[in-house]
Amino acid sequence: MDPQFDITLPLWLAAAIILLLLAVSALLSIAETALTSASRPRLYALERKGNPRARRVNRLREKQAQVLSSILLGNNLVNIVASAFATGVLIDLFGHAGVAYAALFMTVLVVVFGEVLPKTIALNRPVRTILAFVSFVEWTFRLLSPVSRMMQWVVGHVLRTFGAGFGARSAQGAEEELRGAIELHGVDAKKERAMLRSILDLAEVEVGQIMIHRRQIASIDADQKPSAILEQALASPHTRVPLWRGHPDNVIGVLHAKALLQALRQHRGNPDAINIFEVARRPWFIPESTNLLDQLEAFRRRHEHFALVVDEYGALLGVVTLEDIIEEIVGDIAERYEYRMPGVRPQPDGSFVVDGHVTIRELNREFDWRLPDEPASTIAGLVLHEARRIPEVGQIFNFYGFRFEILRRRRHQIQALRLIPPPRGEVEGGAARQADAAS
Repeated sequence: MDPQFDITLPLWLAAAIILLLLAVSALLSIAETALTSASRPRLYALERKGNPRARRVNRLREKQAQVLSSILLGNNLVNIVASAFATGVLIDLFGHAGVAYAALFMTVLVVVFGEVLPKTIALNRPVRTILAFVSFVEWTFRLLSPVSRMMQWVVGHVLRTFGAGFGARSAQGAEEELRGAIELHGVDAKKERAMLRSILDLAEVEVGQIMIHRRQIASIDADQKPSAILEQALASPHTRVPLWRGHPDNVIGVLHAKALLQALRQHRGNPDAINIFEVARRPWFIPESTNLLDQLEAFRRRHEHFALVVDEYGALLGVVTLEDIIEEIVGDIAERYEYRMPGVRPQPDGSFVVDGHVTIRELNREFDWRLPDEPASTIAGLVLHEARRIPEVGQIFNFYGFRFEILRRRRHQIQALRLIPPPRGEVEGGAARQADAAS
């Protein structure tokens, strides 16, 4: 005859065990939510200030996947054990109906007191919570990490069987998270938002999109007399002026006003005694496809502030300066005007008269628009790209919710247009594109 063991627990002891397990489940839920929701920048800032708990939390986050696996394993384990105890007690009290009672009873307790309530508490103050629970998380990880690693090994083999696998958190995912955090700032932080977005975009924007076009470059013919070159260089609003020979596109040097004045002083004020080619620096040519982040680093490495942009055939397209890249981040830092964006003139009716050479990125940054800047870098180029024709003066086009009216054209170049933005509140970037045109 098989021996019988009576392992029935007193009702009060079973209830105490169930409550204890639910309390552990609540603590694990709090730790899980706080660990995943706490601000990374704030924790790193606390660590730099010497907070030892923040340092321990950051070390845990370096292996967050394993830590969370251990927490989830412990949470599921205590919930299952608590449900098993409750089922046994209720079966003793109500017979087979106790199974249904246990399922309903434990579902309510686990969801309310083991999940929703503790996670809500953790979400309200995640940083403070995880700092308080860091020791608990460490002990949980140490206790359950062997089992967790074994489970991860099994899961990894199953995923690889189906052609999947574990992947590290990608840099793109981290950047998207950062962009999302930037967009959470309110309207009052418009300028700060624009600057932060511009910093993240440096690696995606090419110098060809922000350069000063060659038609707008003030340059000097190197074959003139030194006195004439000196006069033109000092009259220029720029400190660096390209020198050309034979044709304005044939740049042979860059003349710095400070170097020119030093040479003038050495020759006791006699400009015709200056050898311009000795004073001028060698031109630095860069491809138009160079992104702004690389170019900014190149400026820093070479201690240069001025570069000439060429296309794939070596033809001169324009110039880019260190100031241009800085302005891409912080906005216009040139002299103050009545309206601080050159080339854009607001009208009383809410429209804007815009010069064709104004870049789309400048307009988007200034007015928080969402006009696409990939097919063309300037507003005139965008109209030409979308219209698929060279428009006539007076023609009106509707693209991306905006209205474009051609005001002035010279040969094949759009020099000025009237731009009417959509009403406030409409999402320009998501508006359905209308490609109709009217004369």
